Amino acid sequence: MGRVNKHLNPPTSWQIPSYEVTHWTQRTQRSCVVIPVINEGPRIASLLGRMKNLRIPEVADVIIMDGGSSDDSLSSTLIESTSVRAVLTKTGPGKLSAQLRCAYSFALLHGYEDILTIDGNDKDDPSDIPAFIDALNSGVDFVQGSRFVNGGVAVNTPRSRHLAIRLVHAPVLSIFSGFHWTDTTQGFRAYSARLLRDPQVAPFRDVFANYELLAYLSYRAPRLGYTCKELPTTRSYPDGTVPTKINGFKGNLELLSTLVRAVTGRLDPRPRATAG
Repeated sequence: MGRVNKHLNPPTSWQIPSYEVTHWTQRTQRSCVVIPVINEGPRIASLLGRMKNLRIPEVADVIIMDGGSSDDSLSSTLIESTSVRAVLTKTGPGKLSAQLRCAYSFALLHGYEDILTIDGNDKDDPSDIPAFIDALNSGVDFVQGSRFVNGGVAVNTPRSRHLAIRLVHAPVLSIFSGFHWTDTTQGFRAYSARLLRDPQVAPFRDVFANYELLAYLSYRAPRLGYTCKELPTTRSYPDGTVPTKINGFKGNLELLSTLVRAVTGRLDPRPRATAG
């Protein structure tokens, strides 16, 4: 556990990878936008610039969760000029889910009530962020961005990814969760603090190390009766090389394996033993 975690005293049941806080200028909003990154190059600069132009920092604090970038893409000049409130750097093991556990715990311990996530690869349109916040403020606990609902836009989605989502991932999660999902692999989503704090959800466990947390929350939240909603978003893949951390047969097999573990309850928290 990193020193910032000790200082903030999270619940003893939370398992949080070690991380360092390299930039922090205090909370100013009730909402925050977590951006997980690792070696995103100019893409993160583009995203932060777009968010600044849209005045997103005036409605939600921006938190960057770095997985250990080595490309010098997170310069202090960029961070300061785009009004980023916090930069966290994971030093412990794990991939995306480990990054999210670091950032979500940091956000909760600093009093944020609405926690949004948008990928740092600049594929999503940040102009939709205020709509996510409005939905959470109206009582929704889980907002998922979708390029496939009415009003959503999908640009250059690789055919294999499109088919996998539409024919396998979203239908399977819909059947087992009881909520009709259409777009379940993208990270543009938002949660209420009460959902993430719920011990029946228990997202702060070491079982969530790679890409498990996204599928798990899409399964678990509806099963527990939380209010879920999809909102239309735009997701654009650039021409040429696709910026994604899930590639090839091995990556897609891992995604499928994670899906099966989630919908069969193998990622659920174990019931506590009762005395007597």
